[in-house]
Amino acid sequence: MERHGRHFQEELEHLKTRLLEMGGLAEEQVRVSIKALVDRDRDLIERVLLADEPINKLHIEIDGRCFTLLALHQPMALDLRAIVSALKINTDLERVGDLAINIAEAARRYAQHSPVKKLIDIPRMAGIAQSMLRDSLDSFVRRDVILAQHVLDEDDTLDSLKTQIFRELLTYMLQDPSTIEPSLDLILISRHLERIGDHATNIAEDVIFMVSARDVRHHADESQPLR
Repeated sequence: MERHGRHFQEELEHLKTRLLEMGGLAEEQVRVSIKALVDRDRDLIERVLLADEPINKLHIEIDGRCFTLLALHQPMALDLRAIVSALKINTDLERVGDLAINIAEAARRYAQHSPVKKLIDIPRMAGIAQSMLRDSLDSFVRRDVILAQHVLDEDDTLDSLKTQIFRELLTYMLQDPSTIEPSLDLILISRHLERIGDHATNIAEDVIFMVSARDVRHHADESQPLR
């Protein structure tokens, strides 16, 4: 029986490793898509658009591992919540990969126009979203509720930056109608980055649920003791 349990824990560790790999790929896609936007680098844009396949393959593999663990070991309590969380996190990471593709597509359109402005807040947003993603996955692996709560707290910064970007670009569009099309693409990119932050938040919420069996979604006040 002990050997059976050890095998399960090894499989669970391997599952976490694969999730971290997927998180690394998704984060790199976001980083490269924003660099391609800022540098107006068409080759880099194409690289992002072609790099979706490894994430999709890992997504399928991780789902398979989760279902196998559930079926073969019928885990209880924390282990069960860990596998269910892994399934959900897997979906969040796959969506982040999709959002990086969306950013690259918008960057490709944006590169066809004159730059509207120097890009400062969008790279800042991307940096915050990437660190939220990293921290949320670290909190999953380490079962660290305090780090997960930190990710939830960061979400407000991302939201306010998105609003700031929208207001600033609105001013450009009103002053010069030729900036409307490229400005809309920048607004779209800021929304994609906000969504990436939302997926990191989802992961952090899953971690808090996994560790403490408490659902913090839609219950901001109840999450206070975890600070």
